[in-house]
Amino acid sequence: MERTRTGGDGGCRMCGARLPAHERGRRAAYCSAGCRQRAYRERRRPSREDDAATLVADVERRARKMVLDPAAVFRTEVEALTAVVRELRRVARAEVETAAKPVAGDGAAAAGLDHAGQPDRADHAGHSDHADLTEETFAALLASHRRHLHLLCYRMVGSYDDADDLLQETFLRAWRDRASFQHRSATRTWLHRIATNVCLDHLRRTSRRPQRYAPVPGVDSGPGDPPSRLPWLQPYPDRDLDDLLDELPAADQSQAPEAAAVSRETLELVFLAAIQHLPPRQRAVLIYRDVLARPADETARILDMTVAAANGALQRARQTLRDRLPARRTEWAVGERTRQERDIVERYITAAEHADLAMMAELLSADAVLTMPPNAVWFTGREAILAQVAAAFEPASPRYFGRWRFVATAANRMPAVAGYVQRPGTSVYRAHMLDVLRVEAGHIVEITTFETHLVAACGLPLTLAARDSDR
Repeated sequence: MERTRTGGDGGCRMCGARLPAHERGRRAAYCSAGCRQRAYRERRRPSREDDAATLVADVERRARKMVLDPAAVFRTEVEALTAVVRELRRVARAEVETAAKPVAGDGAAAAGLDHAGQPDRADHAGHSDHADLTEETFAALLASHRRHLHLLCYRMVGSYDDADDLLQETFLRAWRDRASFQHRSATRTWLHRIATNVCLDHLRRTSRRPQRYAPVPGVDSGPGDPPSRLPWLQPYPDRDLDDLLDELPAADQSQAPEAAAVSRETLELVFLAAIQHLPPRQRAVLIYRDVLARPADETARILDMTVAAANGALQRARQTLRDRLPARRTEWAVGERTRQERDIVERYITAAEHADLAMMAELLSADAVLTMPPNAVWFTGREAILAQVAAAFEPASPRYFGRWRFVATAANRMPAVAGYVQRPGTSVYRAHMLDVLRVEAGHIVEITTFETHLVAACGLPLTLAARDSDR
């Protein structure tokens, strides 16, 4: 008998199966990681009926109705148009791949399939022995795995900068150990094992442990309890996530692990911060099982554990997350950012650029939290945050920065804004910070402010020209 998609407390929203019991933290909306991923894919990608003609018509309709002013509206419409064009590119790529597929040959091998009838991803270059590859050819092979390995490293360590270094170490170790590759395992699995061990070694060397913020002399941090402090935490630009999806063959988009990994559900900073409390091997098991939805036996092989040990580590990791994640909504948000979030970002920009504290107060929740990793300063509560902002906006204040401009962007599938400041006596706006916003129930509940260089990582310039009104 076919199960009905009941959703909510009645069952899994995808298959109708019984939902797992929950004690604390988020309430389950899906029965398994697989159902969560299918829900994400259905919301993100158009249905099969959305063919090229439909997408082209949508592009034309959106382009004709675009509003060029004000700038915030124009940017929002460009982002929406970009999403449609991205889908059109995927359709075009699928058409090319279908046209190029062989219609005859010697069985599965001629069709490029492995023994299970699936696309053979063991080696994009068609080589059976990595030890025979030249350095140039081997580098080209590794490049095809760069983005999803970089994201894996980021999830393991929580730092975008460290992920860059760990990716390079992964590639160096892969080249050095290329003779150990055995063709019976996929190149991706082999590289995942290397990358995971590189990350585990890094975590053992650094011995990073989340701590609590401490009071800062002379700073009123507000009435709330000090939040967790993770000085190494950094955001992951959405443009990198979109590029990863764009690079996947169209046929792989619905099943590749990295397609599931870029959903908002497990990329929000609150989730990244929570898994930093896990011991390294528990963290790795949770990422492979609950984020990448890899089978228990494959996870155990990658981590050189028994299946029983991997399952035990997963259960302990899940319990820790239930204790760490906020009980804030019935499900993790999936898919594109909501219209409400975009409206809040536009109002946030307006309030900050015009030093409108009343509008800023309306946007913040009463118990909002502001942190600035790696800075030791923190604030809890609307009033404490507004007092800090007011001092930066007031020209007579010794903490006055100058005139501000903000540009909307996105990181970790969350809304973000890049802040630029024009210092008194200067003629340009220079990038100063990147704010990543967590929005719940129509209010900003958390602002995480990151360092200047991460503005460039989001593909934004480090300077903006002054406007006529600024002169």
